[in-house]
Amino acid sequence: AAEVDGVTALRQAGSTLKPFLYAQAFEQRSLTPASLIEDAPLALDTGNGLYAPQNYEPNYKGWVSARVALAGSLNVPAVRTLVRLGPNQFHLRLKTSGFASLKQDGDWYGYSLALGSADVSLLMLANAYRMLANGGRWTPLRATPGKANSPQPCRRKGCAGVFDGLPHRVNTAASAFLVSDILADRNARAATFGLESWLATPYWAAAKTGTSKDMRDNWCAGYSRRYTVAVWVGNASGSPMHDVSGISGAAPVWREVMDWLQRGSASGTRPKQASQPPEAPPGI
Repeated sequence: AAEVDGVTALRQAGSTLKPFLYAQAFEQRSLTPASLIEDAPLALDTGNGLYAPQNYEPNYKGWVSARVALAGSLNVPAVRTLVRLGPNQFHLRLKTSGFASLKQDGDWYGYSLALGSADVSLLMLANAYRMLANGGRWTPLRATPGKANSPQPCRRKGCAGVFDGLPHRVNTAASAFLVSDILADRNARAATFGLESWLATPYWAAAKTGTSKDMRDNWCAGYSRRYTVAVWVGNASGSPMHDVSGISGAAPVWREVMDWLQRGSASGTRPKQASQPPEAPPGI
């Protein structure tokens, strides 16, 4: 286990890919945050049999808004959204967002791509959420702050494409704002997580959790106006955990780190951050 780099290891993404799905749907005007999506039993013919996604909790909520579906991480509405867009279109958007680990095409992943069946690294995920925090504009990471030509710590597998590549726009500023606004909306996620959870920060922050199949991996990624933090929790061997989901495993770590960053340092070398809600860009 000591030889496994948890930052660059490729793990199943779970629900952490849903914000990119809804951002693309908002951008294409296929949905708005107020659009209603049916959360009810669904069976899709994939050519290899029926694909019947289920929610994390064994119940369905009927007609819900896209805002509630994303904030509450409902699986069936996410799959219905992917049916609107098509797996190949979403796959291309994920590749543009820096997920170079998606080697197969969208049809290979199928509709399960909406629920994060693809393997990604924590490093790729952190930079993709950083892209949302920066209004939909992707830029490569720097290993040393302030040094554009700092040495790259790695280039392969989970590091592929993260430290190189040209800056480019992935999402419109409007779609990135809408997704951020939803992920910061404690009322929208209350039906799933309650009003008070590890994601309910006293400052503005947008966050999303994810749990992979058999609870092998759980994630929490999110950002304030200044900092982006991504956390993976699991066993280095890949063995399942027992009753540990993103909200109970990774989210507490995410919150502790984010609070520490927002507080600043006693010496003043890292100033305290207020993190007020962002203003809506033109076109909302």
